[in-house]
Amino acid sequence: MTIVSFGKAGAGNSTPITADLEGWKPVEGSPTMKTWIEHATADGKYLNGFWEATPGTYQVTYNVDEMVHMFEGKATLTDAGGESRTYVGGDSFFVPAGSKVTWKTLETVRKIFAIKVPQDATKLFGD
Repeated sequence: MTIVSFGKAGAGNSTPITADLEGWKPVEGSPTMKTWIEHATADGKYLNGFWEATPGTYQVTYNVDEMVHMFEGKATLTDAGGESRTYVGGDSFFVPAGSKVTWKTLETVRKIFAIKVPQDATKLFGD
């Protein structure tokens, strides 16, 4: 079968990455994250999996397009222009490549993500 099955949020089938992802710089509090890469295409240009973050704030630069569905938690994202939106479990949203975002986790977040890496990208996330 060509359909790929995942584990469950917070308990993926893969071993989680526990270091902060490249491009995610803590700026307030002591946030931590875990990332489970559950599927990647052979060329590495499309990834999906689960992600979890504890309360605190990161400054993020996205060099990828990311589709997100939050299962649990609460986070406020503020773009470079100062516009903020708060997302909670059950919400879905899209962050386009090139976005500079302040990600403030208010309650532990668990999400599923789908990332499309641009053809010319050499890193998953930028500085």
